[in-house]
Amino acid sequence: MYDIEKIYQAKDVPDAVRALAENPDAVVISGGSDVLIQIREGRLAGCSLVSIHNIAELKGIEMDKDGTILIRPATSFSHITNNDIIKKYIPVLGDAVDQVGSPQIRNIGTVGGNVCNGVTSADSASTLFALNAVLELTGENGTRQVPIGQFYKGPGKTVREHSEILTAIRITKDNYDGFGGHYIKYGKRNAMEIATLGCSVSVKLTPDKKAIEDLRLAYGVAAPTPMRCTETESAVKEMKISPELFEKVGKGALAEVNPRSSWRASKEFRLQLIEELGKRALKQAIINAGGTLDA
Repeated sequence: MYDIEKIYQAKDVPDAVRALAENPDAVVISGGSDVLIQIREGRLAGCSLVSIHNIAELKGIEMDKDGTILIRPATSFSHITNNDIIKKYIPVLGDAVDQVGSPQIRNIGTVGGNVCNGVTSADSASTLFALNAVLELTGENGTRQVPIGQFYKGPGKTVREHSEILTAIRITKDNYDGFGGHYIKYGKRNAMEIATLGCSVSVKLTPDKKAIEDLRLAYGVAAPTPMRCTETESAVKEMKISPELFEKVGKGALAEVNPRSSWRASKEFRLQLIEELGKRALKQAIINAGGTLDA
């Protein structure tokens, strides 16, 4: 049984915003794979819910005329993985969310919920960081655009106001065109596991495919929030593909992260993962971008 005071099914985005504004204690629910667990565990016992599950305008993936990919937040993980736009232009995101939970969870869980719960282990978050995603929030005062790097305030905390709804995730063409990406999730089990560490790399190579033109190195569970290693990214631009490149990325990441010990893994083990997964993800991202490792 779930201890829920009441649930309101919003008809559209303005209706959901109004319902949230009228009830300061209400919680947004879409797929429910995260919220219902918190209710069952007692953390949200007795809460009121505002459901956005049946709002059609919050579902789907499309591409604007300028090449911007628009992902609606109530789109399920399985729909993202199997979407033709995602598979053609940003398959790394489809691969990342395909590692969430079980098939049942992926069929009902949504990318918006994965982002808005604010946890650093969210499988979509590090890849969205590497893609420089911009989040559209709609509330009582209208709509605002928030770069994902400015969205997280701390563990489980974001800049989303109580009465705001995440209404779109946008990835512009310049943040995926010509890039190859790869996401690695480390967990104690191969499935149904929260990430002990997640690493997503997006790389663009020089025209001759022998050096780094642009690099994005993003992690989950390497700090209290998802993060990018921006100093390392800058340091390796124009470097040739070589063993020295991979070492510089691995060691550089160690200087920027701030993991903690938990029951899943010690800080020391996470630091080993950060160095090794950064190098492994970069190697595969280079291959996915059309490069070779023996250049």
